[in-house]
Formats: sequence, structure tokens, C-alpha cells
Amino acid sequence: MQVQRALLSVSGKEGIVEFAEGLAKLHVELISTGGTAKKIREAGIPVTEVSDLTGFAEMLDGRVKTLHPIIHGGILAKRDNAGHMKQLSDKDIKPIDLVCVNLYPFKEKSNRVDASDDEVIEEIDIGGPTLIRAAAKNFKDVVVIVNPSDYQKVVGELQDLNGSVSEETRSQLACKAFNHTARYDTWIQDWFRKKYNPDEDFPGNLVLAFEKIQDLRYGENPYQKAAFYRDAHIEESCVTNALQLHGKKLSFNNILDINDAFELIKEFDGPTAAVIKHTNPCGVATAETIHDAYVKANEADSMSAFGGIIALNRECDLATAGEINKVFVEAVIAPSFDSKALEILKSKKNIRVLETGDLSRKPSGYDVKKVVGGLLIQTRGYPEFSRNDLKVASLREPLEDEIEPMLYAWRINRHIKSNSILFCKGLQTVGIGAGQMSRVDAVKIASFKAGEKARGAVMASDAFFPFRDGIDEAAKAGVIGVIQPGGSIRDKEVVDAVNEHGMSMVFTGVRAFRH
Repeated sequence: MQVQRALLSVSGKEGIVEFAEGLAKLHVELISTGGTAKKIREAGIPVTEVSDLTGFAEMLDGRVKTLHPIIHGGILAKRDNAGHMKQLSDKDIKPIDLVCVNLYPFKEKSNRVDASDDEVIEEIDIGGPTLIRAAAKNFKDVVVIVNPSDYQKVVGELQDLNGSVSEETRSQLACKAFNHTARYDTWIQDWFRKKYNPDEDFPGNLVLAFEKIQDLRYGENPYQKAAFYRDAHIEESCVTNALQLHGKKLSFNNILDINDAFELIKEFDGPTAAVIKHTNPCGVATAETIHDAYVKANEADSMSAFGGIIALNRECDLATAGEINKVFVEAVIAPSFDSKALEILKSKKNIRVLETGDLSRKPSGYDVKKVVGGLLIQTRGYPEFSRNDLKVASLREPLEDEIEPMLYAWRINRHIKSNSILFCKGLQTVGIGAGQMSRVDAVKIASFKAGEKARGAVMASDAFFPFRDGIDEAAKAGVIGVIQPGGSIRDKEVVDAVNEHGMSMVFTGVRAFRH
């Protein structure tokens, strides 16, 4: 199969002139449309306009350009089918052996807040996907290219194989082409669904579009292969959209930990720092400055914090960077970094430093968990609580200085793996018991972690206490107040225990499991 005629029609013009020049040097006849033809012609390369070939000028403001039998017959004809080739000859249609197309920038336009619906809809390409699909369907006879990164490879093969492209390359390019159109249609359907059917949280057929950011060295363990993909529609500040400023490449486990750390600190308006290890926080604190917040978060469990991930919801300044550099840290993520702080952090070769930019964008998209053969999809976000939403269950009303730590602990606790227990003093965690099979064991671990700091602390539980034993253990440690969902058949037994110990307890009425 020799490439004698090529159709070039691209929205993104990167590398197209060089590609056209390479084809022309191989005596390939070039056909093109509108802006692409103009750019090629301005470079002094001979090109035939599609409208001159078909005898029909572009119409409907450019909506119809290539939708013509002379074009699609030339692409779809099977070269080894005598009947197909006779029909081409009878209609004076010449075969088209290479199709290079990329599509209108629908995603970019739809993401612009100032774009009208009509402007977005005009970026829905019709002829482009049709050309791509036709060429990919007939890949045994036609080369299809949708990505400029493949221009050089194709020209190289044409040079090496006397004007031909191998079937292996053609089939691989066809795979890329169908992937390209599938992703494009996914963007369009997602925009339409959000625009015209916004109440449909879970459509009958869920179509997601993700683009690969990078291959990873390995997965959770060295024997597992892994890659990192980005949701094409997520615009908020997050680990996926962060810019890595320094350090080794991110690992699979790094990305999981950084994500959990950063999503936690996004909960808070005041300067907040979190130290995460294996997707659970070692310590979290809010203070007047980000430096003080980090110091308190690290102090909460400095032993566990070794080798952890640090997330900040304020710019990392010089003082904070100096504190961070005193210990071994895998990664730091923050909205921005002071130039001197970045210099300090870069003094350690391997530490990963990630910058996210502004945190003001609201969460969007789904929370997705994978099971073998399927996906579990749920909405993101949590119900907000104020002191007015809390139901006092104990005889003793919580003191004023107990309520704020209770609410603070509750917001953090929903980021800890269940069963989870959290002790807080002021706006600082002092003990965390995470991921336990029994709630009383989670209390014991939080008590052990907190030690003497548990005295005068409040306790948050992500779900109700099934027995009074968790309360008794907390009382031994010196806890004075409890926030929990309530709803157990033994709530009375649990409340009685609270009252016996002179503690306060409030119910949220909402569970906060995290699996």
C-alpha cells in the first residue's frame, strides 16, 4: 500500500507545515481545507482545496466541508475489492491514502466561563470525526493520524518503506483514532448532560474520559504496573492538576497520600496543615500562621510523621520550609511556595514539591471506587454542621471551648479510614485511631497516641458507639467531650456512661464512614 494522496485538515496547526513538507518531498499529493490549506500554501507547498476537488464550496458557515462522496469514497474504498475500485473509477474518484485530522477544540471552549451555549455547540466537530472514523475503519488501506506526535514516525516509515506505512503502524494509529473520537464524544455528552439534564447524577450509561499524565515506576508494590490518569473535566485545585516543582517522580502511593492530605486541608478556611501517612492523618492543626499550624500538626504524632506527606492550605513560607526540612518528608503540597522557601526545600534532592494554585474552585465530579468488573460511584462532599445542628445527648451541656474542637474533629474524622476515632484539643489533633475492626480498639489506639495530651480533649467517632466500652476507655484517658452520629440501639447505655463520667456528648445524626 503506497501513500499517493493525503487529506490534511487540522484544528491545531502544531507541526502541520513540517509534516506537509515531508509528504510533498515524497511526492504525495496534498488535499486540505480552509485554514489548514492556507497555512500549507503560505509555506510554498502545493495543496488542493477540498472544495475544488468536490466542486462544492464550504457551506453553512463551515459546518459542511468534507461530507462528500468524492472524499469519503476515496477513503473507504477497499483497494483489494475490484467492485469498489471500479465504482471509484466510474465516478472519477481517486483514492485517499492518508488522513490527518484533529478536532475542533470543544473541551477548551466548553471550559470557558464566558462562552455561550451557541459558541460551545459550534465547536462540536462533525466532518472531522467522520473522516477519522472512515480512515480508521479502512486502516488496512489508509493511514489515519490524529496526533502531531506521530507525524515524524509516519514520514520516517514512508521514507524507509518506499512510500508505504506498515500494517502494524496503521493498526496502532487506528486504535489511537477511535480512542480520540470516543474521548471527544465523551466530552460532548458530559457537557450536554450537565447543561440540559443537571439533575441526573447517575446516568444509565456512565461514560468517563481520562487522559494519561504519566506511567509510574510501579503500583502499590513493585510487581504491579501502574499509570496516572487525569479526569478531563476536573478544573479544581487537586493533586492531579498540581505542578511538580522539584523532586523524584511521584509514585502510586505518593499520589494516593498526597490526594488525601490535600483534600483534608481544603476543608478549612484558616491556616491548616496536615501530615499524612498511608492515607490516614498523623496530625492536623489550624493556627494563626501556616508555620504554627505545621508545627502543631507535626507535634501531634511526630514519630508517625516520619516519611509522611505534608499538605498546607496557605503559601509555604521560609519559616515553614525550614521546619519541614528538619525531618524526612516524602512530599509537600501547597497552593504556592515563597521563592526562598522553595530554595530551602530544593536543598533536599528527593523531596517532591507540588504547587496547586488557587484553592477557590468548588469540588466537582464523582468519587469513584473500583471493584473487580465494576465501579462504585458516589457524589463528593459532606454535609456541613454548625453548633445549631448538634443535638446534646448528655446531661451536661458542652462548654463553649468544647464545641469548636468537636466540630473541628468531626470534619477531620471523615477523612480517616473507618472505624476511626479522633482526639482533639483546640484546633489540633492529639491522638488518632484509624482503620480498626472494633471501635473500642480505635479508642485505645487514639488514647495511646495521645498519652497525657488526651486529658481535656474531645473525641470524635465516625459512627455510633455500639457499646459503652469506647466511652469508658476515653474517660480513662481523660477525654471530656464526645461528638458522634448516634443511632445505636444502645444509645441509652452509651449516654449513661457519658453521664457517669461527667462528660458531654452531642449527636450529629450523620455517619461519616470512609472505606
